Amino acid sequence: MSAANATTLPLSDFKPEHFELSVAGKLATVTLNRPEKKNPLTFESYRELTDFFLAAQKEEEVKAIVVTGAGGNFSSGGDVFEIIGPLVAMETKDLLKFTRMTGELVKAMRACPQPVIAAIDGICAGAGAIMAMASDIRLGTTDAKIAFLFNRVGLAGCDMGACAMLPRIIGQGRAAELLYTGRVLRGEEAERWGFLNRLVAKEAVLAEAQALAAELADGPTFANAMTKRMLEMEWAMSVETAIEAEAVAQALCMQTEDFARAYHAFAAKQKPVFEGN
Repeated sequence: MSAANATTLPLSDFKPEHFELSVAGKLATVTLNRPEKKNPLTFESYRELTDFFLAAQKEEEVKAIVVTGAGGNFSSGGDVFEIIGPLVAMETKDLLKFTRMTGELVKAMRACPQPVIAAIDGICAGAGAIMAMASDIRLGTTDAKIAFLFNRVGLAGCDMGACAMLPRIIGQGRAAELLYTGRVLRGEEAERWGFLNRLVAKEAVLAEAQALAAELADGPTFANAMTKRMLEMEWAMSVETAIEAEAVAQALCMQTEDFARAYHAFAAKQKPVFEGN
């Protein structure tokens, strides 16, 4: 599926070949589905996942997205034989095309207005750890094994935005340790460090992620999208600039019907029913 076609299709009509997609009402669930190899990514799945998140930027019905993996693992990262092997034989210009392509996936995940929630169990390594990092919220199990293992294969830790994003999630020193050593961050430690928002029982992690996503999807989704956008934009702002930007953003949210709905519901001692406008 080409990016041009993907960005014009509603997500309910998106038919991926390299991962599973289910759309139920306001919620889309992306499942990395090569369980026999711990759900590695390929050149094709990188492109198709990027197309999906680009399409999500123009989607009006789906309000939240869950990303998970099949068979008890999230993702083992780039496939050793289908990606890493061919990369060894490439010239610099083709390698740069590849690294830019992988970065486009993170950009697309961060740019889509929907909150993205990762449900993490088992192996979550390399590019899989990056996809988890690029999600807005991460739920995981005690069996989760998160590893930014780029230096284990002779590469720098600065992959797909890791040196920019990971320190903002867990702190500079902890991020440096993981990116220099490539060591495994297990579930309980990942939760203590703030990489995982919370730990969930193995059998419930996907359901918990979907329940949280459904809760967000039923919320004021225009405002949620604004929150996501401002979280992204304010990384590069001074505090003074951020305060002004938030003033403008909040004034826009105050013009929505959801803001008025919340007031009228509060006045009537009722729970507001948000519609995303």
